[in-house]
Amino acid sequence: MAPVIDFISGGQIAMIVLGIVLIFLVVKGVRIVPQGEQWTVERFGRYVRTLEPGLGVINPLFSRVGKKINMMENVLDIPEQDVITQDNASCMVDAIVFFQVIDARRAAYEVRHLEQAVVNLALTNIRSVLGSTALDAALSSREEMNNRILRVMDEATDPWGAKITRVEIKDIAPPKDLLDAMASQMKAEREKRAQILEAEGYRAAAIQRAEGDKQSEILKAEGELVAAQRQAEARERLAQAEAEATRLVAEAIGSTGTNAVNYFIAQKYVEALSDFAKSPNQKTVFMPLEASSLIGSIGGIKELLNSVSGDDLPPPPRPRRS
Repeated sequence: MAPVIDFISGGQIAMIVLGIVLIFLVVKGVRIVPQGEQWTVERFGRYVRTLEPGLGVINPLFSRVGKKINMMENVLDIPEQDVITQDNASCMVDAIVFFQVIDARRAAYEVRHLEQAVVNLALTNIRSVLGSTALDAALSSREEMNNRILRVMDEATDPWGAKITRVEIKDIAPPKDLLDAMASQMKAEREKRAQILEAEGYRAAAIQRAEGDKQSEILKAEGELVAAQRQAEARERLAQAEAEATRLVAEAIGSTGTNAVNYFIAQKYVEALSDFAKSPNQKTVFMPLEASSLIGSIGGIKELLNSVSGDDLPPPPRPRRS
């Protein structure tokens, strides 16, 4: 052993020890910070600076790594709790909260147990917001309640260096008897709306039928009016035609028209008797007429013809005596 001791002198031993110490200090002083995290550096227990992700160097003799802060967005599951709403309805509510640390120094030194603080803050604000909201409004306006809780929590966590990015109420569970009452109310409301819609349908149908009847009556009256006008015009034209024919016959006969009128009356009278006698449904013809009336009509025709021919007609032949 003596030759080995003689070979390593005291100065060399000191250099070896110094090298070992330097290696140890380098190892202790170099820090690799993962992505998504920030580390605080403390010197004699006081915050000095923050190490960003990547390679960092500290003084291993007087400084140390204090807090390792996760800078990524975190999700917290808020435990279920019993909440009483504004209308004294009891219900079980649970939620989730999304938050992110934006200042590692404040998150490390302004609050202890940041995640537990956020959970307790969420529990109290959920209870406060639902306590000022009726149950029906809470069930129908969940998005509005989420925004109210988010604003309050974000303002409260700002001194902690954290930002609340999202609050979601997962479930609002009223008791069973209240659910049964709500179901009965909803059923009654739906039946009411169905009856209202049915009544409105009957009303609309009755109005449509009334409108249809009204339009039908109007069109029928207009049709009858037009038909009456057409019939009146036809009768007027027929009368005008008969008057014109009478005038022409009277002029042709050369009289004042009285004989012409008698002529037409006698002609129509004879035609009516002829049509009545030719009817296939009649086997016996009753004529409640005086024979003198028919003979008088024929005599009127004869006088009319005599007035037309005057002296031009030959005298009737006299009967021969045997």
